[in-house]
Amino acid sequence: AFSTDRIIAMSFPSSGKQSFYRNPIKEVARFLDTKHPDHYKVYNLCSEKGYDPKYFHYRVERIFIDDHNVPALQDMLKFTASVREWMSQDEKNIIAIHCKGGKGR
Repeated sequence: AFSTDRIIAMSFPSSGKQSFYRNPIKEVARFLDTKHPDHYKVYNLCSEKGYDPKYFHYRVERIFIDDHNVPALQDMLKFTASVREWMSQDEKNIIAIHCKGGKGR
């Protein structure tokens, strides 16, 4: 995972067999709930995969981008506006952003 003070970039929070080699979703949720309780929002950039947003207290937003592709301008504008709004609500707010492997998008 890559991190700045307020941005965490990571691979897909996974369950089942995939959690053996990707971020286990329950561990990701535990980390965020411990380090940033009530101050995080997760952005899923995967067009092909989703998960139950309850793990992250329904603070999940999806931007549908195909792997190794450039997002549509409209999607980037929607994403940046959402991030700007979330970050401006509280200086403690952070975002966790992911695609599948953490590099392709």
